[in-house]
Order: sequence, then structure tokens, then C-alpha cells
Amino acid sequence: MKIVFTGGGTGGHVFPLVSIIREIRRLYPKKDLECYYFGPKDEFGLILLAQEDMIIKKIVSGKIRRYFSLENIVDVLFKIPFGFIQSLFLLGFINPQLVFSKGGSGSIAVTYAARVLGIPVFLHESDVVPGLSNQITSKWAKKIFTSFEKTEYFDLKKVTITGNPIRKEILEGDLEKAKKIFDLTLSKPVILFSGGSQGAQAINDFVLLILNELLKEFEVIHVCGKDNLEQVRNEAQVVLEKDLEKYYHPVGILDEEKIKHAYKAADFIISRSGAGSIFEIAAVGKPSILVPLPSAAGDHQAKNAYVYAKTGAAVILEQDNLTPHFFSEKFHGLIMKPEVMEKMSEAALRFSKPFAAKAVAREILEFFSVQ
Repeated sequence: MKIVFTGGGTGGHVFPLVSIIREIRRLYPKKDLECYYFGPKDEFGLILLAQEDMIIKKIVSGKIRRYFSLENIVDVLFKIPFGFIQSLFLLGFINPQLVFSKGGSGSIAVTYAARVLGIPVFLHESDVVPGLSNQITSKWAKKIFTSFEKTEYFDLKKVTITGNPIRKEILEGDLEKAKKIFDLTLSKPVILFSGGSQGAQAINDFVLLILNELLKEFEVIHVCGKDNLEQVRNEAQVVLEKDLEKYYHPVGILDEEKIKHAYKAADFIISRSGAGSIFEIAAVGKPSILVPLPSAAGDHQAKNAYVYAKTGAAVILEQDNLTPHFFSEKFHGLIMKPEVMEKMSEAALRFSKPFAAKAVAREILEFFSVQ
């Protein structure tokens, strides 16, 4: 019983795969299950997947950009074809019964090789607007799982709405552990700023701009991205008032152990609006302000955010409006009204689909049962 998983090289692709694999293993604990991962070289993602007892095969990955770039020539003429040849050889050697794609630039060579070899393909799309790889793969995919009800582009006959798979472990946060991990005082409401797995420069700059004013009323956990942590710390030391330092907690990236405790401690979250972030925020029932990434392909982060905000669980602040005045108006208009916060929390939980990973795992195992 062999399954090949594939996907791009960001947390938004890898985390759902981890959650699905864990659920498959919970539902099917037998020893004859072999799980492989084919994807681009990505240190963070590969470490996560290796911890799930995956057999990892790195392949060359190319990207088709939706704008003019000379890199497209190299990727289309060389990298993607080479990744396809690698995938064709590996799939032929391993001979899996199923390929499961999470999309992203690392997936298209694998799914096309699967098509050539006659291997069934399942795919999951996190966003309202599918990425280009999933748009292409959907033409021959046997099943398509979506996070949002009105996902664009796909043939509805193939679609099953599951929500975005999240690691159920993020629901197991503990306040006392959060206090210890982040050195929290818990004497003020805790605000979590997160720019996703790679950080967000615009959010980082904004946090530093308003930091002193913010810390007079709140305690802040600031997820700024691993590569940005040193710079953010240095800049914070310059601007921070000494008596407020104990309320500011910058971190580069939140691993699984830390993120669940950060979510538990947070009273309010300000975040990018990738599907992974939205569905995790919803699952933990936290009110939020979403700041979509303007350059996201197909404007998918904005579309995700507006679908989610319609439920009443979040408010949207466009990046161009991420200024002290606009932020203060929206933020204080929410957090100073307990009844509004409670309604947002309830709406978040209604929207959440904490069993999405289990639903996808069951569909995969059902496929095997009828083979």
C-alpha cells in the first residue's frame, strides 16, 4: 500500500500533508503502508515530513510565473522537464497506487508523470482561487478536495468540500506552558501577530512602528519569520521603551509545540490570510484581523479573507491601509467590546472544519479498499 504525496515548498503546502498523513496512520496502523514525498528542496518542510516517517525524494522544481520573467525560460525549458523525468523514473520504480497533490510549483511534474503512468491522482486545494499547478492537475485528477465552498475553476462533479486540513494537535495548547515558552506576564491581553511561515515584512515594519503604543495596553507575540528575527530584535531594541520590553516577545517561527500554546494564549490575532492561517485561527476560535498579501497569485489571499470575513469571524485590513490610524480604529473597535469579540469567536468556530484531515484520510483509505 504505497502513496506518494507531493506539493510546493511552503508551510501552506506541507502542514496539510502532515495532518493528512497522521490521520491516515491513525485510521490505518498496519505496517504495510508506505508514504513517500516527492518535492523541491526545502529544509523546513523536509524536516517536518521526515518526522512523519516519510520516504523523501527531492526533485528539481520549476515555477511558471504569471508575469514576464527570464526565469520562466529556464524553468519551463529545463527545470520542469527534468523534474518530470525524475518523477517518471521514481514513480515507475516505486509503483504507488495513488499520488496525492497539495499543489504548488513542486507538484506539477509529479502529477503529470502520474498521468502518463496511469496512476490515479487526488488533489487538495486550500484557497478560493486554485494555484496554476492545481488548475492543470484538476483536468486529470480523480478527486478534488477543497477548503472553501465556492472554489473557482474546478469541475464540481469531482469536488468534495472538506475544509483545509489542520494538525489537530494545535487544539491542545496550554496557557501555563505558553507563559513559560514565551516568557509572558499575562498581565495584559495577548495579541499575536503572524506573517505566515516565512514572515511578512509589511507586518513586521508595522509592529515596530506602533510597538510602544501597543505595549502600553497589550502583550505581543510577534512571529516575524526565521530570516527576519535578528533584524526585528535589533530594531525593537532601538525603539522600545525600557519599561515595556517585558511585554514584547518576537519569535522567528512557531514549531508545532509552540504554535498551539501561542494560539491558546492569544486573545486576538493579526495575520496574513493564507488558507492554512485562516483555518487554524478558526479552529481555535480566535477573533482576528486579516491582512491579505497583495502580491498573492490570483489575489487568493484577499478572496480567502473576504469569504471568511463574511461569517463575522474576522475583519479585513488591506495592506495599503495598514497605518496606525486605520489599525487603531478597527482594532480598538473590536477588542474593547467583549460582546463583539465573543460573536467573532463563535463565528470562527462555526466556520472551522477541525476534522478536514480525517475526512481526506478516509477518502484515501476508501479508495484503497475498493482497489
